[in-house]
Amino acid sequence: MGAVLIVVILLLYIGWVVLDWQRGIMLFFGVLLLAMIISGVVLNTIFLVREIRRNEQHDAFINAVTHELKTPVASIRLYLETLQTRAVDPAKQQEFYRVMLEDSSRLLSTIEQVLRTGRLSRVGRLANSSPVDLNALVMECVERSRTLHSIGDDCVTYSPGPKAEVAGDSDELRAAVSNLIDNAIKYSGNELNVHAEISQVDGKYVALRVKDRGVGIPKTELKRIFKRFHRVPGPNTTRVKGTGLGLYIVRSVAKRHRGRAWAESEGPGQGSTFVLELPLAT
Repeated sequence: MGAVLIVVILLLYIGWVVLDWQRGIMLFFGVLLLAMIISGVVLNTIFLVREIRRNEQHDAFINAVTHELKTPVASIRLYLETLQTRAVDPAKQQEFYRVMLEDSSRLLSTIEQVLRTGRLSRVGRLANSSPVDLNALVMECVERSRTLHSIGDDCVTYSPGPKAEVAGDSDELRAAVSNLIDNAIKYSGNELNVHAEISQVDGKYVALRVKDRGVGIPKTELKRIFKRFHRVPGPNTTRVKGTGLGLYIVRSVAKRHRGRAWAESEGPGQGSTFVLELPLAT
């Protein structure tokens, strides 16, 4: 663009001296130069705005990760200092150990999220592909979420569907399903009612649907939420801690397994449905 602008400017100067009588040609080059300058300014502004938004997302990600790492470390350190400096009765010790284990699990989960994002961002074939029973995997993730969030069986329910076997990496698929369920729990608000179900689509695909009755998603954000570091703005979502990587991992895993992932919502306060669709193993 810069080289073309320089050439047009030189032609204008040369033409003004040599071709002064052909004002039509000069007008043409003048209009062309003006259009190119305007186009350059518009493109520069678009790229600048994108870079500003990207930097804001990176800053938000760094702040979120810092909080997610610092909070459990500070909690574990506090309990360890308490156990070291004073006598604690056995019952209280067991409670301290339980809290420290929960904080260490939270810390490990955050680290795994960041590391998994780096691995999934590199395009390539699946390293470990084998038959995976999606019904059993989803049931395992549901049980894990109940234990992790200390909630009852009626808060997160699951309706097993027909036989659903997919070919893929069990660890990646487990991470995707866990992120969908954890995401639904985090954004359920005061009405914690998450339901997961599996169904076949055209005999070729299997679809996992995770529904909640939480804060909902604006129509304009339904596609953006799967971008890396992106979090829906608003008081109902910003107060929920997270790294902004969960749904990005879900979409990346779906693509690596020749499937897709999308979200459905009627708007804020109307709840959400996340769908993970994968091809059946042949």
